[in-house]
Order: sequence, then structure tokens, then C-alpha cells
Amino acid sequence: MKLYYHPVSTTSRPVMLFAAEAGIPLDYEVVDLFTGAQYQPAFSAINPSHQVPVLEDGDFRLTESSAILKYLADMHVSSAYPSAPHARARVNERLDWFNTGFYRDFSYGFIYPQIFPTMRRADDTLQAGTIAYGREKALGWLKVLDENLIGRHHGYVCGDAITIADYLGSIMMLAGECIACNTKAYPNITRWMNNMKALKHWSKVNEVFYQYMVEPNKDKAFTAL
Repeated sequence: MKLYYHPVSTTSRPVMLFAAEAGIPLDYEVVDLFTGAQYQPAFSAINPSHQVPVLEDGDFRLTESSAILKYLADMHVSSAYPSAPHARARVNERLDWFNTGFYRDFSYGFIYPQIFPTMRRADDTLQAGTIAYGREKALGWLKVLDENLIGRHHGYVCGDAITIADYLGSIMMLAGECIACNTKAYPNITRWMNNMKALKHWSKVNEVFYQYMVEPNKDKAFTAL
């Protein structure tokens, strides 16, 4: 199986991390998002949506990070995607929760407009309003994540065992480090992220992200939480 990916991509790294932790062998092919390779004819033929990741398994192609996680977990009968109906439904619920409201507001509404020039709004007033609105919405999602999805007594978002929802959600949450977000007010999120950061392959998978997205922004001023 081949994975088309980029090592900074928020949606590629959950797949990379899960595959590494589960011992799933993949052939990796970088699609250089920084040079616009996703818009070139060669990759457009693979994914006309111009996005990574894309998984190729023979003549079968699959896009969307959460779908790829489910497929890989099923193909390798991973406990990270339980087969019991209620347990699996809970994992699916958490995947959708992260992939919809949380990702939209925390990343696209709050973080990305501050760190990506192409996502900055056209004027300062519009930019300030976008960030203020995104921050307000993000705070609401973080409260739910901390108090309800994780809670005081669990180490992961679906209970006491790691699932593919943790792989997706933790990488989305990690984006906050680009603008030095402090999660001290969210002890359950902090505990969860520490559990994820203790994974054997966490540092390696996120090495390029830290190099290109965190380190260069350390001395810049951002609106944080």
C-alpha cells in the first residue's frame, strides 16, 4: 500500500502515526504542498480534490484521513477500531466530532488564519474579527473535549483505551502549539495529549511539523487561547 502525504499535513500525520504504531507497512510518497504539487496534473489524476492523504491499495484509492484510518484498522484487525457495535459507533462519533466543528473552528477559524499568509483575511479589521470569532468557538469546543469527551477519569477520547479517534484528534490539537496555545486550563486535555506524546513514534512523525511550523513561530506574537 502507498500513502501520498506531506509530513506537515494535519490530515496526513494521524495516518502516519497510526501506521507506525500498528506496524503497518506503507510506501510513502511526498506530495509537496509548499510548491503546489497537489495542483499538478500528475496528482490531480490521483485526487481531483488536490488534498492529501491518499491511500493506494492496488487499484483501490481512498481519500480522507478518517476513512483511511478506518480502512487500515479494519484491514489489520486493530483494537484501535473495535468491532463491537456500540464501541465502534463511539469511535465514529468522536472522529466526526473532531473532523467537523472542532477542526473547522480551532484550525481553519483560529490557528490557520494566523500562521498561513494565504489564509489571512484581506484587511486588519476582517482578520481581527475572524480570529476573535474563531477563538470564541474554539474555546467552546475545548471545554466539551476536556469535560465531556475525555473527562476526569479517562486517558483517551473514547475511554481508557486508545482508538483511531485519538490519532486524528491529537494531531488536530497539536496545531495549537504553532501559536503557543496553553492548555493549562484544560487538565484532561493536557493528560490526554501527554498520553499521546508518549507514543513510541510520536516524535518522529511530528519532527518536520515542529521544524517548520512550531520553531519558526516561537518569537512571533499571536492571539492564543
